[in-house]
Amino acid sequence: MRLEGKVCVITGAGSGMGRVAAQQFAAEGAKVVVAEYDQAAAEETVGLVTEAGGEASSVLVDVSMEGDCRRMVDHAVQTYGRIDVLYNNAGIMPAADHSVVDTDVATWDQVMAVNLRGVFLGCKYAIPQMAEQGTGSIINISSFVALLGCSVPQDAYTASKGAVLSLTRSLAVQFAPQGVRANAICPGPIETPLLMDWLVKDEEAKRIRLARNPTGRFGKPEEVVSLAIYLASDESRWTNGAALVVDGGISINYF
Repeated sequence: MRLEGKVCVITGAGSGMGRVAAQQFAAEGAKVVVAEYDQAAAEETVGLVTEAGGEASSVLVDVSMEGDCRRMVDHAVQTYGRIDVLYNNAGIMPAADHSVVDTDVATWDQVMAVNLRGVFLGCKYAIPQMAEQGTGSIINISSFVALLGCSVPQDAYTASKGAVLSLTRSLAVQFAPQGVRANAICPGPIETPLLMDWLVKDEEAKRIRLARNPTGRFGKPEEVVSLAIYLASDESRWTNGAALVVDGGISINYF
């Protein structure tokens, strides 16, 4: 198993890509901490993992709150003795997020609190423990929109994911000498409840996004999680500071 014995904290693991990650990480031998805002969803994920023979526990977390993120890391260390992987997956994409000219300040601040501050706080408390161990892997979910502009804007989301990418590079430089790697995954549109709920309501938005992807389809959560497993494993021990794009080719398609 590729993650045998590793302790992996996954934020937003109650649904979507986070739940798939929890299941697949556990199948590869990881001890998974399901860090989730929705307690019922967290418990359901833990149940799915344990029913499949894996090991997992849950901790109730609002990643935008410092005390919650400190408690998340403490839970991992107190329960399993260490933390090997922090998978910063939690994120939001509110319907009210549009262009800067018509996005309200409350929506902007909410997106930044979850998508950016949540990454900052998770890293703030996980990295010292990893550095003390002499090993660790930070996996940050950014987005392909961190790399290119969009004519159908979601400017708060885009700005937050660009910041995550820059933060990842800074972490990679700072902490690699202490054995802690940091990498970012930049997915294209993925079939998660977060995206599909929005696109189901907007057929034109769905048509535009599919038309620009050479594969003609949205990505599957497991296609992103497979890359995350690589970054969590010792196979990637010389992969540091990378921005790995998984988008079916949408970001290289000009027409």
